[in-house]
Amino acid sequence: MTVAGVFVLFINDHLLKQAWPGPLTGKLSDVAGLVVAPALVALLFWRRADLAATVLTGVLFTLVKTTETGAELASHAWTLVAGPSRVLADPTDLLALPALALAWWVRRRSLESYSARWRVIVTMPLAVLAVTATSAAPLPRASSVNVDGDSIVVHVRDGLTQVSDDGGVTWEEYGGARESRPLQSAACVPRQPTRCYRVVPDRVAVEQSDDGGKTWGPSWALTADDRERLARRYPSWAERHSMALAVQARPGGHVVVVANGLDGILVRDVSGEWRHVGLPGSPEPTAVDLSPERNVAIFLAVCMLFGGAAAGLQRYQRAYIGFAAAASLGLFAVLSGPAPLSVGKTGMDTAVALFGVLAILVGPVVCLVLAGAGRARPTPAAVGVLAAPLVYLTVYTPFYGWSEGTPGPYWVAVALAVLLTGLVVLGGAVLIRNDARRAYLDGSSTSRPT
Repeated sequence: MTVAGVFVLFINDHLLKQAWPGPLTGKLSDVAGLVVAPALVALLFWRRADLAATVLTGVLFTLVKTTETGAELASHAWTLVAGPSRVLADPTDLLALPALALAWWVRRRSLESYSARWRVIVTMPLAVLAVTATSAAPLPRASSVNVDGDSIVVHVRDGLTQVSDDGGVTWEEYGGARESRPLQSAACVPRQPTRCYRVVPDRVAVEQSDDGGKTWGPSWALTADDRERLARRYPSWAERHSMALAVQARPGGHVVVVANGLDGILVRDVSGEWRHVGLPGSPEPTAVDLSPERNVAIFLAVCMLFGGAAAGLQRYQRAYIGFAAAASLGLFAVLSGPAPLSVGKTGMDTAVALFGVLAILVGPVVCLVLAGAGRARPTPAAVGVLAAPLVYLTVYTPFYGWSEGTPGPYWVAVALAVLLTGLVVLGGAVLIRNDARRAYLDGSSTSRPT
């Protein structure tokens, strides 16, 4: 039965969800997952843990599906194990909880015999792969837009729509049936056919025409940095372009509403100002992926940590630097490599990961021994310990601000990171040099400071 649950997870999440996305395949995934998950949890305890594993699975599932905090934590955990993922809170998924009774019964039956236990052991790796490879819940996206009388209707997902009755100023989620219309890539202002708008192919942008569509010019577009932020927020998004638009006549002028996919809704009001609305009522958008910048920040912080002690060594400095460099590079390799269970991991990836883990385990221990044997002075070591977190903050903080829109250009974040980190490193170097000079004058060091 566990094998059947794993099989259902694979088929449903990687075939059926792609062909027929919707509530049915979503609930089927929940049921199959609840059948398989308790057996995985029980592996942590193995004996006499069937009931506890089942109850724990139910509690965690309830927290994830009923609270935004639980869903966010589950998203981070899934991303760490299987790559970028998004789990959405949805209380209706609690309808799948009775599947836990089936899971408990299956688990009890599967352990009644010795051979059955071996079948469970053999099945579990496949179950782990099925669960970690489970596709994330589909993200809401503004896929089409049309004018319906006095209302503007933006279709989001699974029959849900965002409706505005005041020209795009306020929006309300609506779950009833709405007429589905073909995507409209261009439209003209009612009773003003010379003013037209169209979405730009392969770009999140809108053009406008004042001569009835004979010539076109830019009206609105994402900046290069906004496009980069969008690409990092949704790395698997294939439709990085505006989907559709609609034009509605309003008192004092007209409004244009654009469906921008995962970037949500864009509105041009009667004054001509473009305003990003997003998707009102939807969960907070996925955070911008700053893992490259974070990895560099950690790497440089670790280098600062090791470098402080290295500067104060009396002996074994070369050996210390060699092991410190190996540990730092190993950490960077582990941080920058694929997720442990990610699909497509090559033999080279595995070799690099093994080197990284070995370097992380051995390097710091050897460096600690060499620091003691090499009579490292306490002041440089303390400078390294105190400056390391500052280096991390000075590198990472400007890029975090960039991900939130301030500063706007990426190059400004780079310049700020270089400047601030340079000041920290320079300050640490001055302190270490002064300590070396004092040690030399006191006769406690045989090395002349440079």
